Amino acid sequence: MSRAAASPVRLENVTLGYERRPAVHHLSGVIPAGSLTAVVGPNGAGKSTLLKGIAGAIAPLEGRIETTTRVAWLPQAADVDRTFPLSVFDLVSMGLWRRHGLFGGLGRKDRDAVSEAIAAVGMTGFGDRAIGTLSGGQMQRVLFARLLLQDASVILLDEPLTAIDAKTAADLLDLVRRWHAEERTVVAVLHDLDLVRGMFPHTLLIAREAVAWGETRDVLTPENLLRARRMAEAHAPDAAACSRAA
Repeated sequence: MSRAAASPVRLENVTLGYERRPAVHHLSGVIPAGSLTAVVGPNGAGKSTLLKGIAGAIAPLEGRIETTTRVAWLPQAADVDRTFPLSVFDLVSMGLWRRHGLFGGLGRKDRDAVSEAIAAVGMTGFGDRAIGTLSGGQMQRVLFARLLLQDASVILLDEPLTAIDAKTAADLLDLVRRWHAEERTVVAVLHDLDLVRGMFPHTLLIAREAVAWGETRDVLTPENLLRARRMAEAHAPDAAACSRAA
């Protein structure tokens, strides 16, 4: 069985939120196996919340999320605590935690794998650097190196290109293309619609609920984008909590 065939993500009437207040409403669908899928929408549309739900970081308020294989998640850069006294090598090595546990020792082969992942993102020689000394682009490269070591079939990227330089963005997109060539399933929250149109065949346009989901050329129409904006503007921040049994 190919990697792609074993890695779908299915959402069944999923509502996600915080303290029972919904941020994503009644979403159903399947992310195509081995696909490149972009998640787009206005600010506050629930894009990051959706990725957290697929990653298992938050539980659905209603409905069910089914993943059939290992999932790796890159959160937004702002969610990463860079004040923690950690070296680049140590942060990247956390990609092996499923194999060794958080406090497991690394053998020679594992240390070589960490060094290779660091080199693969253009950060050779930075292994001993504290993560707090890195630029935004350097930090994002390091987080991608950690993803490489996780060797997951489903990869979730939350705004992976925000606040980084053009060269870093191009290099990281090359890694995304590499994952796609390996038939992994990649889901990315993005803001650059031209990039989405040029590189991502599938798109979910969301404004707390699905506006459109399917082939990118059919989703990113002026009509759908206008509808998404109007839905976001009409959202009441004090909307009632989602009802479910205690």
